[in-house]
Amino acid sequence: MADSITWVGLDMHKESIIAAVVGSDGSLLGRFETTNSPKGKDRLIARMKTFPGVQCAYEAGPCGYDLKRFLEQESVPCEVIAPSLIPRRPGDRIKTDRRDAEKIARMHRMGELVPIHVPTPRQEALRDLLRAREDASEDLLRKRHRLTKFFLRQGRRFEGKSWTREHWRWIRAQVFDDTNAADVLVEYILAVDQEVERVARFDQRIEEASKDPEIAPVVSRLTALRGIRTLTAVTLVAELVDLRRFSSPRDLMSFAGLVPGERSSGGKVRRTGITKTGNAHLRRVLVEAAWHYRHPTQKTGETIRKRREGQPPEVLETVRKADIRLHRKFFRLVTKGKRSTVAAVAVARELVGFVWAVGKA
Repeated sequence: MADSITWVGLDMHKESIIAAVVGSDGSLLGRFETTNSPKGKDRLIARMKTFPGVQCAYEAGPCGYDLKRFLEQESVPCEVIAPSLIPRRPGDRIKTDRRDAEKIARMHRMGELVPIHVPTPRQEALRDLLRAREDASEDLLRKRHRLTKFFLRQGRRFEGKSWTREHWRWIRAQVFDDTNAADVLVEYILAVDQEVERVARFDQRIEEASKDPEIAPVVSRLTALRGIRTLTAVTLVAELVDLRRFSSPRDLMSFAGLVPGERSSGGKVRRTGITKTGNAHLRRVLVEAAWHYRHPTQKTGETIRKRREGQPPEVLETVRKADIRLHRKFFRLVTKGKRSTVAAVAVARELVGFVWAVGKA
């Protein structure tokens, strides 16, 4: 019953957890603070059990979902809230942890908070694997840049495509008379080699994870789409968790932040760029995949033919429609004078619809 519900807002940090308790009538019943530690969480549970029908909520953040899992293990319902969707009053100029906790409790009571989908520990581990691989790729890019800028400072340039076999032969053939410069070159090359091996280890682990019976069928269907190989498919699965939780492609487009913003007023309709308020990791891989549709799709290469072998007829029909529609859209936008980057984002938005259809097949 609503009359017996107590609403608890939590503001969690690395060292502390601040709680605000609001009754079913909206009155503030109390505030208390504890440490973010096993003992502190036990004290939190003990205090909560003194109130009837506790319903908790806290913002998603760097502390993850450990508190939610702990509370639900103790039979205390808890929601993790999307921070970007919490209403904010323009005139509110005071922000403290205690105020934030009370605000969450009151808005949770009024039903104005939007909970996020919390993955299981196994699903979260897969997502962390993909994001660790992304971090390794960024580290590799930085170390490659340091090596190329070192050569640039020395007045040495390679005339050709970077990071090919010829480029590496040129790099390893460079000789410096000064021992310090020679040592710097050796260290830079070693750093790049180590990151290449690190990325390769992640790729191998992701390839093994893609064969997990829980996700293998979805990964196989997604790789039938042009521009989506195993790495991208597993990234989609890890970030989306379950495509069935999206009722329509439009919901998935919004989740990816690929829908245009709008600032309309007084009968005037004005569209802006994409919102970018969704999942940035998901949006990145979708835009990367969309670039593949700039090429004509009448002929299907051997690689994509192998990925489509054994797929259900409905999946093959969907990917065929995707090939035709998305290439036409890319070509039409570019011929109208749109930048290719704008066209790629527009194609990525429509690609989301085909991902939704194939992933749910």
